Order: sequence, then C-alpha cells, then structure tokens
Amino acid sequence: MKPLFVATDRYEVDIGPHVFPTAKYRLVRLALLQEKACAPEDFAEPEPPSREDLLLVHSSAYVDDLDHARLTERTYRSELPVTRPVIGAFRLAAGGSILAGRIAAERGVGVHLGGGLHHAFPDRAEGFCYVNDVAIAARAAQRDRLARKVLVVDLDLHQGNGTAAVFRSDDSVFTFSMHQENNYPVKERSDLDIGLADGTGDKEYLDLLRETLPRLRDEERPDLAIYVAGADPFEEDQLGGLSLTRAGLRERDRIVFEELAARGVPVAVVLAGGYARRLADTVAIHTATCLEAIRASLTFPRGERK
Repeated sequence: MKPLFVATDRYEVDIGPHVFPTAKYRLVRLALLQEKACAPEDFAEPEPPSREDLLLVHSSAYVDDLDHARLTERTYRSELPVTRPVIGAFRLAAGGSILAGRIAAERGVGVHLGGGLHHAFPDRAEGFCYVNDVAIAARAAQRDRLARKVLVVDLDLHQGNGTAAVFRSDDSVFTFSMHQENNYPVKERSDLDIGLADGTGDKEYLDLLRETLPRLRDEERPDLAIYVAGADPFEEDQLGGLSLTRAGLRERDRIVFEELAARGVPVAVVLAGGYARRLADTVAIHTATCLEAIRASLTFPRGERK
C-alpha cells in the first residue's frame, strides 16, 4: 500500500520576513513522527510537475515566466519573491497534490503536507500562490482516469478564487467554498459559496457544514474530493476574522472525512493557509487534520461505492 502522506523539506524556503510560515510543513511532519502517529515510511516525496502538468491549468506564457523566474504582470501579484528557489518550491506543490490524488484513489485518503494554493489563476499568480495545485490535481486525476467528477471542498478562510475561475464553466468539477465574506480576495463565483460573517464561531460553522456537505456528496456523486483544509479560520489567525477554536477545526475535519467516507468518496487533502500569531497553533491545527486523516484511512470503506 502507498504511503499516506506526501511531504518534502524542499517546501521550507526563505521568503524573507513574511506572514507565511514555510517552516510549518517540516514541523507538522516532525509532530506526527514524535507522536508516533506514523513512521518515516508513511511519507512519499513529490516529484516536480512536468510542463504538461502545469499546462493542464496554466497558460503557456505564464509557465514561461515561472520557468525563467521573470518579474512580469503575471508574477508580481504573488506577494512572494520572484526567484527560482521560491518559485521552484511552490510549483513543486503541484506535484505533491497530484501524488496525493493518486494515493487517495488507491487507499481512500491521501494527505499532502503542502499545497492548497487556490488563489493562482490560469494566467497569473495571486495571494502567496504561484501555481494552482488544487486545480492541477483535479485535472490530472481526470487525465489519468482516476476520476470523472471531482468535488473541491475548500474550507480555507479565504475563498478559492483561482480555483473557482478555472472551473467556472466546467460541470466535471464542482467547487464549494465556505469562507469569511469580508476578507481577501475579490470573490469569483464557485458552484457553491457560503460567505460567513465576521466572528462566526464553531457552532454556526459546523452546523452549516453538516447541512451542506451530505447534499453535495449525494447530488454531485464525485469520484474524488479534494479537501482544502486551511488552518486560518482559527480565532487567533493574523489574516482572519472568524472565531473557530482548535477543537472546532478538528471537528470540521472529522465531519469532512466521515461524510465523504459514508459514500466511499476518496479524498485528497491539502493544508492551505494558516497564519496564527503562534506558529505552534498553526502546526497543531494541521497536525490534527493529519491525525483525523489517519483515522479516516483506517476506517475508509473498501470495495464498491454506495
């Protein structure tokens, strides 16, 4: 059986003084190992995406900019250094999410300790995102005949505007985003958007998720789900204005896994954002997502989907 997790130290790259903590990926893996929740052999290294992989979503002109680390109107909105090491680390995430999708198709759950770069558009970077690994993973799963219909469950604090734009006219990928309404970015139209009021806490959030997710699972009947498990709805997030607790976020993860498993829908997980005042909180939230994924992988139904 394939490893459950996709991880690499190559995601930890120097982006200068920045709110994005690239050390979190290494620290989440370390936490899982220290807790003896998994072993070193449970982690697979991602391969860099091919140009053909990137072109499943991104324009040729934009991929050329990334190849040459050019500062252009297409790259400057990343809000990140436009350098080969930084671009290389972020585009590698596309390879990681493709691999997580393959693992999910085989064993029911695949977890990428990275990715969730859902603000990148086909022809430009945006919001700490150079490549849209979520969209690329969905397209790659379809190309590789692992799925016909894909459901994106985006529970990052910020709407997955790039993903919504990629699949705006594509019935084969259903995009669901539940996010803080009065926050970045300028909103695109997902197939289903739930914009939450400032200060929304555990009860309202979890009630909405419990009401919505079974309907999408049953009506859309996806062959694969991609779960964007952002840590930034946390009450102490520096870029957020929602009020979920760590316990509430862990219950969010449990709901997602249980609802998808109830119909045997494989799920690939990407970690996405997390900017807590204390890095330890972000790491703990992501680690809890991984622990719930381990639990789900042990109970995921084998055989025919219901």
